[in-house]
Parts: sequence; structure tokens; C-alpha cells
Amino acid sequence: MSRIVRIHEYGDASVLRIEDVEVPAPAADEVQIAVKAIGINRAEVMFRNHAYLQEAEFPSRLGYEAAGTVVSVGADVTGFAEGEAVSVIPPLDIARWGTYGEVANVPARLVVKHPAALSFEEAAAVWMQYVTAWGALVEQAKLGEGDFVIVTAASSSVGLAAFQIARMVGATVIATTRTGAKRQALIDAGAHHVVATGEEDLVGRVMEITDGQGARVVLDPVGGPSFEPLTESMARGGILLEYGALSGEPTPFPLFSVLGKSLTLKGYLYSEIVSDDAALDRAKAFIVAGLESGALKPRIARTFPLDAIQDAHRFLESNDQIGKVVVTV
Repeated sequence: MSRIVRIHEYGDASVLRIEDVEVPAPAADEVQIAVKAIGINRAEVMFRNHAYLQEAEFPSRLGYEAAGTVVSVGADVTGFAEGEAVSVIPPLDIARWGTYGEVANVPARLVVKHPAALSFEEAAAVWMQYVTAWGALVEQAKLGEGDFVIVTAASSSVGLAAFQIARMVGATVIATTRTGAKRQALIDAGAHHVVATGEEDLVGRVMEITDGQGARVVLDPVGGPSFEPLTESMARGGILLEYGALSGEPTPFPLFSVLGKSLTLKGYLYSEIVSDDAALDRAKAFIVAGLESGALKPRIARTFPLDAIQDAHRFLESNDQIGKVVVTV
């Protein structure tokens, strides 16, 4: 029996329960890992709250990210040996391959032998944030030398990953945050410029920073009323990638900005990269190279033990963190 986190109903963090569960052997195309650390994501909070794309079948596991050591492999799996340190690129089913617990079975194609210099805590904080940011900025927006990119929800793990990836390709980062409280922390984390949208005029500041040209790329998980000033801050021919809906308020369609600047507004999902083998291979190569060189380094806001999984969720929901929340097992 293994200690596994499950939910039996939707609700706040108190519905997360640690239970003794018999974990089956891995399927033919899976790897079973002994989990050492778990990366916590907003998607799991949304799933727990019944606000996610996937419905739960109770009792349900959950969890997307983990790092640990190989316990066993399925009949069709090669290239992994017992005891090897590995990390998990989040699969597309949050429940079937849930990572919250002492043991997890995950698809072999999404298991990576990460650079040895990474701790398990760091390795558990890698793949969701960097694959998400890489897929949007590099694979789809073709971000490169001389570009300006606006990154909203900038203190999130994906936001910080976007800073590092943008710097790797020579782009300039304009981070947004609601108040100036996190300004210096965001600069320290790699943003070139920070705009506190509750205290400053976003459009005016971006035009000042870009000498009136606007930002060619916007990476936004928020939506809502901020959509209009974001598009007003963009350069002609720019692209806005929307990968979330954190606002909860209606998102207006900025017709005149879109028409006047010939903008592209694209809904973007992490699954676009993970479901495409060629794109996934490109993502792995870019991210591993960045981790090895030190250009990419996950930032951990705080760690919690598995017994405090509820507290880990509450801390993530507080929005006080800068970087990744990690649970150690």
C-alpha cells in the first residue's frame, strides 16, 4: 500500500485526503516512479474546485508533475533502469496519471532523465512551466532577438519561466503585476521592466518602453477586462496567446485594436505541445539544454511535506508566492 492523495468530492483544500491505496503495476507503455517531490499547479486547484476542463470520477487522484526514481517499467518500455532519477512532463489526464502520492504510474514518453545537477524539488518544478512557456513563445510566437513580450501573472511559475526563455532567445520582457509590491522580486527574477497595472497606465508605459512600437507578443493567462489594454499595448502584426481564464470576469473582444493592428489572438493549451511528438522533442531539447547551461533555473517559492498538501494548496491560492510551490515526499 502507498500513501496517495485523493478527493472524494469537489471543494476547498480540505477535500484533499491522504489514503492508503494499492497502486497497480505500470501498463505496457508506462513507468512507475517512487515520488520524491511534486510540483503544484493551478490546474489541480481548478480540478479540485470543479472549475477545470476534466471531470473527476470519485474517488480521484490528481496531480501533473513529479520527480523521483524509477521503480519498474512496463513491458514495452526501454531506456530506463530501476533507481534512475527522472521527472515527469505532465500527462494530459490529471486523474489517470495523478502524481500526488508516494508512487505514480506515468506514460514513458513523458518521463525525462533530467540533468543530474537538479534536486528532486527543482526537477518537479520544471516541465509544466517551461513546456507551457516554450510552446507559446518559441514554437508558436517565434519570439526572438529584438522582440518585446508582455508577460502577465508574472509571478507565477509560467511567468518566471517565460522571463528566462525570452532572455535565452534575446527578447525583452515587460512583466505586469497588480501592485508594486513584487516589482523588485520580478526584476531579480529576470524581467527587464515591470508595470504595476493598478498603479500605472499599461498602454502608456509599454509605449514608452518600446519607443511607441508596442510589444509584438503577449502571454496572458488572465483574460477579463485587461484584454483591451493589453491589445492596445501591442505592435502591428502582433500575437496574443491566451492560456488561461484566471479573471472570471467577461473578456471583451477588442475589435478596433485587432482590426487596426492586424493582431492575432490565439487560444493556447499546453496539450498542443504534449500531443505532438515532434514539438515535444523540440521542447525537451531546448529545456534540457537550458537547464544544463543554467539559463533555465526553476524558482521554488516554498516547499511543504506531503502531510501538508492542504496547506500547499491554500498557499498557492493566496497568490503570495513568486515561483513554484513544491511538496516533498
